[in-house]
Amino acid sequence: MGKLQQYFIRIRKLLDITFFLVLFFIMLGTVLFAAMYSNVKPEKLDISLFSVAEKTIRSPGTVEDKKSTENKRKDALDQVQDVYALKKEYTQNRVDLISSIFKAATEVNDEINEQMKKFEELTTEEKPEKTEPSDSEKMTSLKAKLTPNVSKGLSERVFMALVQASNDELSIAKDLTVTAINNVMAQRISADEVENAKKRVEEELKYTTLNDNLRNGAIELGRYAVIQNEFYDPNATEELRQQAVESVEPAKILQGQIIVEEGELINQDIFRQLKLVGLLDNERSFKPFIGLMVLISIILSSIYFYFYQINSNPEKKQTDLLLYGIIFILSISIMKIISMLQIFTFAGIGYLYPAALGAMLIKILIDEKLAILMSIIMAVCGSILFNEGVTGTLNFSEGIYILFSALAGILFLSNQNQRSKILQAGSFAAIVNLLTILALMYLPNGQFSGVEYGYYLITALVSGIGSAVLTIGLLPFLEASFGILSTMRLIELSNPNHPLLRKILMEAPGTYHHSVMVANLAESACEAIGANGLLARVGSYYHDIGKTRRPNFYIENQMHLENPHDRLPPEKSASIIIAHVTDGSNILKKYHMPKEIIEIAEQHHGTTLLKFFYHKAIQGDTEIKEADYRYPGPKAKTKESAVVGIADSVEAAVRSLSQPTPEIIESLVKKIVADRLQDGQLNDCDITMREIETVSEALCETLTGIFHSRIEYPEMIKKEKHA
Repeated sequence: MGKLQQYFIRIRKLLDITFFLVLFFIMLGTVLFAAMYSNVKPEKLDISLFSVAEKTIRSPGTVEDKKSTENKRKDALDQVQDVYALKKEYTQNRVDLISSIFKAATEVNDEINEQMKKFEELTTEEKPEKTEPSDSEKMTSLKAKLTPNVSKGLSERVFMALVQASNDELSIAKDLTVTAINNVMAQRISADEVENAKKRVEEELKYTTLNDNLRNGAIELGRYAVIQNEFYDPNATEELRQQAVESVEPAKILQGQIIVEEGELINQDIFRQLKLVGLLDNERSFKPFIGLMVLISIILSSIYFYFYQINSNPEKKQTDLLLYGIIFILSISIMKIISMLQIFTFAGIGYLYPAALGAMLIKILIDEKLAILMSIIMAVCGSILFNEGVTGTLNFSEGIYILFSALAGILFLSNQNQRSKILQAGSFAAIVNLLTILALMYLPNGQFSGVEYGYYLITALVSGIGSAVLTIGLLPFLEASFGILSTMRLIELSNPNHPLLRKILMEAPGTYHHSVMVANLAESACEAIGANGLLARVGSYYHDIGKTRRPNFYIENQMHLENPHDRLPPEKSASIIIAHVTDGSNILKKYHMPKEIIEIAEQHHGTTLLKFFYHKAIQGDTEIKEADYRYPGPKAKTKESAVVGIADSVEAAVRSLSQPTPEIIESLVKKIVADRLQDGQLNDCDITMREIETVSEALCETLTGIFHSRIEYPEMIKKEKHA
């Protein structure tokens, strides 16, 4: 495993070179292209007209069938009838015309009556020989009141009947005639139906109580009044035809639609459809490959942009990128292998894919945001790879399934980072898988048998549990190969049942208590400046593991015991105290602890001076070298190591105070931090002065909460006096 880790380290360093970084992304793109090539490659069929289909052929995409669309539009146009408009105003016009004729006849009678009245008033000598106008004169007067067209359109007997009738008879005749005209012309009268309409008027007036002459005149007036009132409307007809054309939906051959069944004769229409969807002549079709290249470019760009914009040190960024690439290729490879099982025509074979595998590995080893990006990319790739044998199509159901399954694993692990929770996360993903499958089954109102329900249940469980099992199996390998200290690994190392923590507790209980206190201080301070608080906590647990070799030589373990340093020369005491750093490093390496934990143990004292023994030595010998009383280092390289070192010194100093107050604690913390700065212990660390100030404030706040003054109750005071 050590050689493999060195191999990955060499590859990781190459990623710092632009050429190899580009080569790395080209490799990812090549893997994607190779995996999805066969799923987008246009299918070439060797078939001829009037041959028999050897297999069922489906459309690889959605294409408009323009010929069928035109036929449908033509049929729609043929069904559109000409529009004829009813001219309602014609009825009123003809009624007004007939009423005017009757009115003119009435006016002629009124004029004659007026003349006769005046004639009667004349004396005998004044009266002319002629007393009353003749019928011919009356007809002339009546025609004079009408237009020439009307006069010519009516026969002489009509005028004769009108002038011979009285006003009362004219009124009755007018009402009957107008009513008959209204009744007939209220209906549509086309050019072919005018004569029938005239006959209907004649029928209505034939049996009236009018005298024969007036009745015949009314009939002729009615027939004269009835005309065509329905006319062809070209504008309305064209508008209706246009609406009919627009209402026709384009005929489409849908993606996945069966064009020809196995054993069916390929007629001209089927042959045309096969050619239309590109299944007969597509050897030179590069569009699917261009689309695939564009999709791969988008995927690779999103990955590059994510790693480009994250703010982390180059070494970690390179490690994460290489690790992501390996998990990405592994996930695509598994997906491709399962997709190849589609040749057995098992429905929903893609549901077996362990969709949560890659997402959970990246969530645990790298970052949650990157895991979500991975889920989206895998969903897109899955919708292409699991297209159920229809090249160039997208299986959206499979894409949704993969996305939901992966997100389920990520969400469950958000607050459950223990390795023991991975199997539970897989079970949770299996439940989500099953619910997603049921949703996808029921949405199109599908009908399924009990066997199919059982099959989908098994695929959901295999996918979820399989994701968990593979994650558990691959996680130690990846952690060891890349030297990754994941959040899950840190939580496991913080377990009090860990052999080394039990060793500290049993052999150096005072040191154990001190380490727990330092852990609390370091975690809160690191979180205040955005550093890894969990790493600081776990590192604090193990930072003094070296003291278990000689626990009695450290004051926190000397409970009611003689201090052995009182009997030793200062140089010997200093060497023993200093040795706990190297001893601790050796013990941690022996137990194969992560390098981050080992570095905290090695760096938490830096190269600080053992002032107590140094000043004690100076009092007895002036030839003392200061270097002999300094820790070997190295100095703190990370923020976590620096904070743990400060917290270690601060906790020990505050614990030695008899009555710590907030003011005393603050003064002590600032003094210790100032000494570290003045001694150059933080020169190799990227921590800023503002962050150091924030660390000091966080330590003071936590220490004040731990070492707050207790209220002395009367009972306690009495016990102290009697003691």
